[in-house]
Order: sequence, then C-alpha cells, then structure tokens
Amino acid sequence: MIFNPIVMDNWSRKPYFEHYLNNVRCTYSMTVNIDITLLLSELKNKGIKLYPALIHMITTVVNRHSEFRTCFDSQGRLGYWDSLSPSFTIFHEDDKTFSSIWTSYSEKFNDFYNRYLDDMKMYGSVKQFIAKANEPPNTFPISSIPWVSFTSFNLNVYNEGTFLLPIFTIGKYFLQDKKILLPISGQFHHAVCDGYHASMLYNELQLRADTCEEWLSNN
Repeated sequence: MIFNPIVMDNWSRKPYFEHYLNNVRCTYSMTVNIDITLLLSELKNKGIKLYPALIHMITTVVNRHSEFRTCFDSQGRLGYWDSLSPSFTIFHEDDKTFSSIWTSYSEKFNDFYNRYLDDMKMYGSVKQFIAKANEPPNTFPISSIPWVSFTSFNLNVYNEGTFLLPIFTIGKYFLQDKKILLPISGQFHHAVCDGYHASMLYNELQLRADTCEEWLSNN
C-alpha cells in the first residue's frame, strides 16, 4: 500500500485538474450495459458467485489506470495509490438494511474469491453500516442494486466535491437480443479523468467479461 504524491508542475493533467477542481468543480456519471452472457455461463459451470466476480473485474480494470487511483491522502496531498481494494455493500434480506465490507485485492481471482468468501462468512451477518473494521485508505466503493435495471444512475456526494476516486453501482441484468446485459454505472471526477478514460474502462470491462475463461482459471 504505497501512496505516490504527484508533483503538480510535472503533471500533464495540471490545467485540467485545476479547472475542474477550482474553477468548475465537476463530477459526471456514465452507465454502460456489459454483455455477461459468457461470464454467467462460466460462473454457473464453476459454481462461482456473480457479485465477487464483478467486483474483481471492476477492481482489476481500475488498478490498471492511475487516473482511477488518484485522490487526496489523509494529509491532503494529491497522489495515487499503487493499488486499490474494493469496499462493497451487502444486503440483509430480513430487515432490508445493508452493510459495507472490504476485501483485500489480489490480481489472481481465486485468491480474491477465497478472501471474499472468508469475509462474508465472518462479517456477512453483522448488522452495522461498517461491518468490517479497519478499512485501509486505499479502497473505493462498489454497490449493487440487483432489483432493477437502469439506464442511468447518478450519485451526489456532498463533501465539497473533493472525492476523486470512482464509485460504481451494479444493476439487474436482463435479456436482450439473446444476450444477457448488465448495467454498470460509474461516478467519476472530471479533475482526474475524462470521458476518454471512462470509455476505456468500460471497453476493458467488456473485454474482461469476454475473456473470463482465462482469469477465472488463474491460480
């Protein structure tokens, strides 16, 4: 867990960062339907849960790009983490509340999946907003709304607009043209990433779903 401070005068993004943080503070959201037809089939064959597979997909792509790992640290310094881990919500069916759990990321899916299962076994029934304590600073949020498919989703974070990490929300998958599609919404800060970066993220998520046979078997 290494935080790399950015030297502003050496950063090519400096004018964009200053504009979208100081002049026109701006976040934006984008929702894309990801084809998970093959992914669902592979998960069913292997007896693997969908939610952790999606969490791993998103985290893997996020960790490939420093734009999505850029934020302010506890000292107010701007920089980027060498790696992020996911902090995700789980739903309690009995009282319709949710809790937040984090799991340490591993590029190897099987390692991450086992950590996820261990965390769910230990903290999955804990009825607290933060079910697993001691969350490290290098996490980003993922949540799921599996009861409805949406074409757009927007979050409004009232913290003076300085939360720079992406926030992801997963919707309900649906059948269209013989494909199973899953809406994934991302909330991004324009100070650190543009439409190009978000587009590349979604293209890589689709590629990740299309090549799931490879990484699901990655030991």
